[in-house]
Amino acid sequence: MELNSIDYGIMIAFVVISVAIGLYFSDRASKSVDNFFLGGRNLPWWLAGISMVATTFAADTPLAVTELVVQDGIAGNWLWWNMLAGGMLTTLFFARYWRRAGILTDLELIELRYGGMAARFLRGFRSLYFGVFLNCLIIGWVNLALATLLTTFFDIPKDEVIGYLFGAMVVVALYSSLSGLLGVVYTDVLQFVIAMAGCIILALLVVNSPEVGGMEALKTKLPDGALSFFPKVGGGGSGDTLALGLGSFLAFMGFQWWASWYPGNEPGGGGYVAQRMLSTKDEKHAVYSTLFFQVGHYALRPWPWILVALCAVVLYPELSEEGANSGAGFVMVMRDFLPHGLKGLLIVAFFAAYMSTISTQLNWGTSYLINDLYRRFVVPEASQKHLVIASRLGTVLIMMVALWFTTKMDSVSGVWKLLVEAGAGLGLVLILRWYWWRINAWSEIVATIAPFLALGFVHLFTDWEFPVSFFFILSFTTVSWVVVTLLTPPEDKGVLLKFYEKIKPDGWWAPVAGHATLDASRLGKLLLLWVCGVVMVYSTLFAIGGWVLAEYQQGLQYTGLVIVLLAIFMWLARRVKIFAD
Repeated sequence: MELNSIDYGIMIAFVVISVAIGLYFSDRASKSVDNFFLGGRNLPWWLAGISMVATTFAADTPLAVTELVVQDGIAGNWLWWNMLAGGMLTTLFFARYWRRAGILTDLELIELRYGGMAARFLRGFRSLYFGVFLNCLIIGWVNLALATLLTTFFDIPKDEVIGYLFGAMVVVALYSSLSGLLGVVYTDVLQFVIAMAGCIILALLVVNSPEVGGMEALKTKLPDGALSFFPKVGGGGSGDTLALGLGSFLAFMGFQWWASWYPGNEPGGGGYVAQRMLSTKDEKHAVYSTLFFQVGHYALRPWPWILVALCAVVLYPELSEEGANSGAGFVMVMRDFLPHGLKGLLIVAFFAAYMSTISTQLNWGTSYLINDLYRRFVVPEASQKHLVIASRLGTVLIMMVALWFTTKMDSVSGVWKLLVEAGAGLGLVLILRWYWWRINAWSEIVATIAPFLALGFVHLFTDWEFPVSFFFILSFTTVSWVVVTLLTPPEDKGVLLKFYEKIKPDGWWAPVAGHATLDASRLGKLLLLWVCGVVMVYSTLFAIGGWVLAEYQQGLQYTGLVIVLLAIFMWLARRVKIFAD
């Protein structure tokens, strides 16, 4: 792939601007760890929301969507669209709780909710497990996607690509370690605008190219079923649209979104989503930011990628062959249809997506390492200046560990499967700890460790594949933590009462605080609001799809449904005061 001086100029300018933003916010980040990891807890909802959307737009995302569309049509995206239900649950049930907690990291909640040695062990263990191990796996899979771009676009040999990844991570570590969260979120906005603009331009160019011939011509060239929004359930398909057996359908649509820990979609909130909620101005901004995230992530962002992927199906039939790297179709379209200048813009768009994800993962992972391990157990009396310096060094440390993880990985899908199954069963505990006083630290410890025991059994003694393996791990984990919860004593009443008085959660807390009442009417309205919100965002997704694909009757019908659902949603939201100050 040949680039000219305009392409290189665009790329250099982007890197310079990103580093300049880091330098601009470095003084503010140096004041305290609160500033470094939460930006002073003063982010408006739109800034926190865009940052969440940008973080989930990594270099691997357009490639993953392309692979799904090439293999299973538009309906293939339900393998990640199903997670909206969990995200909307966080928005409506937990966002206010997180902001109300006033903590620095979501792991700090552990010692607010639980007490004693078990709580201290859980917090320390999860700081390493989530902050280093799982975090570095996620960074590694994002690095693999960037490696695909580099090898396909620039013909860089695979044995040399690690050097380029090192250079990219150094740039990200530089500005994120200088500026903390404020620099990360402001660069997220810049990176998101560039990344989306680049993908929209690419989609317009390739759809209207002579090779494709416009939208109507594209639709006639696609396989039957490729444009269907919904999967076939309960049997084999034609191969042109996603066909799910009943077990797989239940696993993806009915269980995975609430039962498994997954980055960006942790049941009950958590991870970098909790970090953004904790960084907002107040509880209302926390709710608005996560609601914006659900709409932006699931409804607004996917269509440029889907259009490019549909064009790749027509332009490169070999992508559908067994063993083909179908995800590379997106990069092949970039390579073959972009003029100079726009090539540089699209490469910058991919680097922007990459950098927004990596910077968040580095900052979030370091917050666990410093606040929940180093500060909590090693130097509890350390000054703010000491902790900020340690945070900057911790960012570099996690970068180096993640780069080593990258050299040991060869499959994005393998990491995805590991994350889904290694967290199967943990999700319900993360939800119930807000609503049921009887959940204790041992519940969460067992729910964290049990999936690994079950996963080891599956791999060593069975030939089970997904979804059978998923349901076994989920069942084993759930039975384990329920039994342990009932066999171990509840948390100290003083700890529970302190948590209740600070958070004021709904649910069953009467044994802890005699004045606590289970408001079934409010919970019922919240559940109805949740259902309405989920259907509203899906309807928005399909409405945009109808207009984009020139299926105007379909677009009009879904648009009308969105308007009706939005009116119901706002009416219910006022009844439960979800947006109240």
